[in-house]
Amino acid sequence: MDNLILLSDIIDIEILQEIQNQFAQATGLAAVTVDYKGNPMTKYSNFSKFCKLLRNDNKCREACYQSDAHGGLEAARTGKPYIYRCHSGLIDIAVPIIAKGQYLGSFLAGQVKTEKDKLESLDIVGKETNSWKNKEEIFKAYDEIVEIPYDKLNAAAQMMFLVSNYIVEEGMLNYIQQELNKKNMKLMEEMKAKSKLEKSIKDLEIKVLKTQINTHFLFNALNVIGRLALMEHAIKTQEIVYSLSDILRYTLKNNEEMVSIDKELEYIEKYLKIQLVRFGDKIDYLIDVSDEIRSIKIPSMILQPFVENSLIHGLEPKEGKGYVKIKGYSIEKHARIIISDNGVGISEQKLQNLMSENMNRNGNSSLNGIGISNANKRMIHYFGPDYKIKIKSKINEGTTVELLIPKERGE
Repeated sequence: MDNLILLSDIIDIEILQEIQNQFAQATGLAAVTVDYKGNPMTKYSNFSKFCKLLRNDNKCREACYQSDAHGGLEAARTGKPYIYRCHSGLIDIAVPIIAKGQYLGSFLAGQVKTEKDKLESLDIVGKETNSWKNKEEIFKAYDEIVEIPYDKLNAAAQMMFLVSNYIVEEGMLNYIQQELNKKNMKLMEEMKAKSKLEKSIKDLEIKVLKTQINTHFLFNALNVIGRLALMEHAIKTQEIVYSLSDILRYTLKNNEEMVSIDKELEYIEKYLKIQLVRFGDKIDYLIDVSDEIRSIKIPSMILQPFVENSLIHGLEPKEGKGYVKIKGYSIEKHARIIISDNGVGISEQKLQNLMSENMNRNGNSSLNGIGISNANKRMIHYFGPDYKIKIKSKINEGTTVELLIPKERGE
C-alpha cells in the first residue's frame, strides 16, 4: 500500500475503547491507546487519582508526556511489550501495535507499583521528579496506588500484545480486501468505459463507410468544378475546391487510427484556408509547430473540433479581428500542442456541456466530425487517463486548448 495506513482506518475506535475498558477493569491497570505519533486514540480507562493530580503541575505533566512517548518508541523499536518505570517511580507498560510490518501505535497501561526487588531491573524513563512528594494530597494519592506482582504485569502485557495485534491484523486484512475491491471496481468501470468507447468508434467507422459509397462521384464532380474554375480563370475558387476535395478525402478515406502531427496539420491548414474565404479579413491564423514533433502519431481528426470551436463560437461573434494560433513543441517525453484564440470565450457551464456531450447538434457545440467530447475520450482511450484534454477559457478574452501527447505510445 502506497499511502500511510492509520489505526483508525482498520479498527473501529469504539470497539477498541470497549476492549481497553474491559482490560483495565480486569487487571486494575490504567490504560490508553495512542497512534504512531503518540496522540490518544481512546479515552483514558481507570486513570489513577495520583496521575490526574500530578498532571496538574506543568513540569510533571511534561515529564509524563515524555515518559509515554519514550515507552511507545521503545516498544516500536523492539517490536514487543516494554515494561519500565516512569519519572514518578510507577510501573508503566507500552505494547506496540504492528500490522504487516507497519507500526500503527501503542497500547499504554500501568500507573501501578510492583515488588521492590523487581524495580532495579526496570529502566527509569526520564529524570525522576520529587517535587510532588511535598504535596500532601498527591503523596496520599500515591500511597493509595495498589501493588501488582510483576509476573501479573508481564502476563497482562503479553496478553494485550497478542489480543490487540490479532484484532489489528484481522482489521488490516479486511482493509486490504476493501482496497482491492475498490481497485477491481475501478478497473471494471475503466474496462466498461473502454468497451463503450470502442463500440462508439466502430459505429463511427460504419457511418464513415456508408458515406464512402458515392465518394468517387463526389471527388470526380469536385475535380470537374476545379478544372472549370481554372478555365474561367477563377484561381481562388479552384484553390478552395481542391482544398475541399483534400479535406473530404482525408475525412472520408482516412481509415488510419493514428496519423502524424504533420499530416493532421496539413488537413487543418486546408480547413483554415476555406474558412478564411468565408470570414475574409475578420480572422487570421498561425501554425507554429516544431519539426521535432511533426512525426509523432496522434489520433486522426483530433484537432479539428477545437479549431472549429475557436472559429464558429469564439471569433464569429467577436467584434473586430480575431486569430487562431496552433503551437506545438517538445517537452521532455511529450509533445505539447496548444490551440488558442482571442474570441468571446466560453462560460463554465457551456464548457462543461462541450466536454460531456450535453449539447445536441443544433446547440452551441462542435459535434460534427469527431466532436470535442469524443476527441477527449479518444485521447484517454489511446494514451490513458493522464492525457485528458485541458480547456481554459475566459469571457471576452479567449480560449486555450492543450493536448499532451507521449512521444512513445505504450501498448
